[in-house]
Amino acid sequence: MSVVGGSMEGKHLSVKDELASINDRFADLPKPLDQLSEDEIRRKFCIGRVTTYVLKYLTGEFVSRGFEWLLPVVFSTSTDPLWPDPGSSIEKRIEVEIYGKPVRATLSMIVHKMVASSLLYPKLFILSPNIRIERRERAKSGLHIYEFTQLDFEIREATSEDVRSLVEDVLTGLVKNLKKSMREELLELERYDSLKIPEKPFKIYDRVELEERYGVMWEEKLLSESSNPMWIVNIPREFYDFEDFEKGFWDNYDLLLPKYGEVLSGSRREWRYEKIVKKMERDGVRKENYKVLLQLAKNGKLKPSAGAGIGVERLTAWIVGAKHVGETQPFPRIPGIVYDL
Repeated sequence: MSVVGGSMEGKHLSVKDELASINDRFADLPKPLDQLSEDEIRRKFCIGRVTTYVLKYLTGEFVSRGFEWLLPVVFSTSTDPLWPDPGSSIEKRIEVEIYGKPVRATLSMIVHKMVASSLLYPKLFILSPNIRIERRERAKSGLHIYEFTQLDFEIREATSEDVRSLVEDVLTGLVKNLKKSMREELLELERYDSLKIPEKPFKIYDRVELEERYGVMWEEKLLSESSNPMWIVNIPREFYDFEDFEKGFWDNYDLLLPKYGEVLSGSRREWRYEKIVKKMERDGVRKENYKVLLQLAKNGKLKPSAGAGIGVERLTAWIVGAKHVGETQPFPRIPGIVYDL
């Protein structure tokens, strides 16, 4: 195992002392597969079984509801800018050259979803790998990994209410069926009794009202008081989230899980050329990275849509009661750590 971003002071320690220092720093974090005890292997196996069921159920639900299943894009000239989202904490963006052109590792497939939904499939979903090199200090948050998978979906001509209703139905059905089909695994993970089937409809909170009531630490306060998933709306974010300039309202939404925080982020989309350009210029987003999207919008071919991305690892972590989302990965991707595998 090698560790990225360790203190320079460590270079003056003996190898034994340095390893002890590293082990102490990351003692509570998920370990690589080859270092797990028999009990830990059994737990990891049960988590894997639950993950398989989660993926089977979610993909089955979307297919049965008429969604087309797309394969993911890993490198592209266009990807999510993750700016100016205040919740973003990216230390480094991966860029390589392919055939003489710079391309970036996928931060999310939002641009591809909007284009595919407009031109090809009215309803689509993707199991999309995302690479987001999080800051090292997020290692012990329990919620962050630098490689993860989103179940990304998009619906042409949909509203935010359509998406939230769909997610509530799917999530409630997932937990209900998990408790029937994965009872043995959930008992082994000591999660069967405490995992409750969510109650619909989920409460909706306006971010502005939460800040006025609780201050900047509103999320921590809300998560400590809630036992059911909840929606947060009206969050200032990237250019593609629909913004009502006159009302000062963002038509977007995050889904928060009790104790685990955000598991889904989505919105109704911007599709009008003038608004997209105005927001890009306001936020300092490079228009040259979004040529296709802008040309489609300019030609009136970009259609209204709404969608979201569900973090598969975070969702599974909540279901199994993981202390760290990296527990859901056979090969953990913890910020600040690079294992051999």
